[in-house]
Amino acid sequence: MPLSASDQERLDALLQRTRTLQEHVLGYPCSRDFDSKDLLPFFEVLLNNIGDPFHTGTWKVDSRDFEREVLEFFAELFRAPPKAWWGYVTNGGTEGNLYGLYLARELHPKGVVYYSRESHYSVAKNLHFLGMRSIMIRSLPSGAMDLDDLRETLRLHRDAPPIIFANIGTTVTEGRDDIAAIRRMIDELAIPSSYIHSDAALSGGYLPFVEPRIPFDFADGADSISVSGHKFMGSPFPCGIVLARKANVDRIGRSIAYIGNIDTTVTGSRNGHSPLILWHRIRSLGVEGLRQRAQAALAMAEWTVQRCAELGIPAWRNPNALTVVIPPVPEAVRERWQIASTKEHSHLITMPGVSRDVLEAFFTDYLAAIQNPESPE
Repeated sequence: MPLSASDQERLDALLQRTRTLQEHVLGYPCSRDFDSKDLLPFFEVLLNNIGDPFHTGTWKVDSRDFEREVLEFFAELFRAPPKAWWGYVTNGGTEGNLYGLYLARELHPKGVVYYSRESHYSVAKNLHFLGMRSIMIRSLPSGAMDLDDLRETLRLHRDAPPIIFANIGTTVTEGRDDIAAIRRMIDELAIPSSYIHSDAALSGGYLPFVEPRIPFDFADGADSISVSGHKFMGSPFPCGIVLARKANVDRIGRSIAYIGNIDTTVTGSRNGHSPLILWHRIRSLGVEGLRQRAQAALAMAEWTVQRCAELGIPAWRNPNALTVVIPPVPEAVRERWQIASTKEHSHLITMPGVSRDVLEAFFTDYLAAIQNPESPE
């Protein structure tokens, strides 16, 4: 049955409202320049990638072939060991991080998780879900983990395998932990068993195209990596990718007769449309297109810092980051431009789709609010 006129009006109003609001997102890492019209017919099909993407089960209405191509693309980007990796398309970064920690717990039941105070808010939640012991490590002003504090803490707890939750782009400043340095530290301390998870939700999407290369992937010592699909890549709904060393995943998989497949993922039923979205982005942009996309976004971040200086706004960014840190913005500006803020900082993120015109409009509102603090707008 068709919708009633009032229900259709509500849908039309929602579409108009979200399209308008989408043009005023400067504080959250989501690309807005994707085009998924080619895939609209698939939204009339239930695509369920239940179970392991590398096994064929009883359920056949899926997009596993495309999911595997997406995973192979990211495995190569993240320098995973050939034929020795595994992964799947997730609902987003939090699920990927949960999976990495779950693997680590199964491998090291007595392990201790080390994470910095700048880690994503979901980390503490995931640790609670999994019942894992943890120690918070100090952070540097950049947002990166204080490796001196980590070294001393590891030295004091040598009896328990360390599980390092590394940030490759913190929430507020996009600070990054040096995985290669952490791996060397563990080796120097002669710690026999360890695990490193790389939370590359934002930065992992474009760091493979940045020179000099920032150490964050499997070749640098990571055991698992999580990256978001709706951030740098672009997607109409949240999604992500998690990759891990296959030998570790093989230790937790179990056969499920009901689906005729292997249970290796966090969720049972999985969205089969997300792999299609990511596949479409990869195939339409290609490696060179993604490289140009990364360079354009980084150039926009550099311009933003320069423009802030011209306008007298204190601003800074970490090297090769899309996040520009500024003082906390007035509430009206924060609401209008959907700016993520803490007591110390606000930030702008120059995701693909953010233009100079949009940023200039933000600066106009920001300066007006600073100059007229009593004004409601």
